[in-house]
Amino acid sequence: MIDLNFKDLEVDCMLISGLPNVRYLSGFTGSNGLLLLSDDTHDAPILFTDSRYQIQAAQETKGEAKVHLVRSCPLSHAAAKVLAKKRYRKIGFEKGRMTYQQYLELKEKLPLNAELVPTGGVVDKLRMVKTPAEIDRIRRSVLTNSKAFESAKKAFKHGVTENQAAAQIDFQMRRYGAERTAFETIVAFGNRSALPHARPTANRLAKDELVLIDMGACQDGYASDMTRVLFLEKPTPKIASLYRAVLEAQLAAIDAVREGVKAHQVDQAARKVLAGHGLDKHFVHSTGHGLGLEIHEAPRLGKKDKTRLERGMVITIEPGAYIEGLGGVRIEDTILVTKNGCEVLTPTSKELTSL
Repeated sequence: MIDLNFKDLEVDCMLISGLPNVRYLSGFTGSNGLLLLSDDTHDAPILFTDSRYQIQAAQETKGEAKVHLVRSCPLSHAAAKVLAKKRYRKIGFEKGRMTYQQYLELKEKLPLNAELVPTGGVVDKLRMVKTPAEIDRIRRSVLTNSKAFESAKKAFKHGVTENQAAAQIDFQMRRYGAERTAFETIVAFGNRSALPHARPTANRLAKDELVLIDMGACQDGYASDMTRVLFLEKPTPKIASLYRAVLEAQLAAIDAVREGVKAHQVDQAARKVLAGHGLDKHFVHSTGHGLGLEIHEAPRLGKKDKTRLERGMVITIEPGAYIEGLGGVRIEDTILVTKNGCEVLTPTSKELTSL
């Protein structure tokens, strides 16, 4: 169990409600859980969950944590009873994770002299730098994702729908070992590739059309993320030029990654290249994000993020340009930050492939 700095937080205990954070700290992977951590070394962490997870919680929970099964009330009510019994006065909670309903349930049951203290991103910050075991899991997830892409690519033929292509990608991920997709797979044909987060539809692939695929596997709890662009038949000069510009921007951003560099500087490297091609106004999102137990984690590689990159962070680099009426190109890899640079974990070729 990882220790939190309760003194700096100015709280007696922390109630962890974000399920990825509960998993990170306790090992519990169920869908209903609260974790109580205390500044008192004599008090073991307590995992609150319901009776559906009696066996699973006992098997998964790490260290000295105790499992408190809740059978007939919300977890927050059970947690409030324990908090009152232990006479904690300042109770930290995850303001970005706890629901308002949970907050009200706690407040209703706590003694009047107990104070709920909002804390921001405490565990999320710890999760930014991955352990060697976490990096190994992400590597496996990345490889599974790339294998699934290579197998599913055969299904991208004239007349296939975006829905059918996405279903094939999802099937291949499971086939190679993923327990699920890390997010809803994006497949967009033709003009629809100009929608950065397009959802697959019944739209059919036609001759001389772009194919944008954004996919990620979740394996052993850890996410991967990759975007590639294909083309049915031969790319037009405009599409080829657009692709080269985005690839140049992505490579520039990757080259900027190293320990100590601020997140916004990586974003600037990509934007500078795209501006040189007159495409800066068509780049409408950040250059990347952290990933791990969740597909989107800190840091965010955007214009204003001052987070310094650290060795062991895993991030994506994914600049793009989207032109209405023509299409969109995004190229994305999963990247491991190292002391003197980075390691591109994604093995899939970044050449503009013709189908």
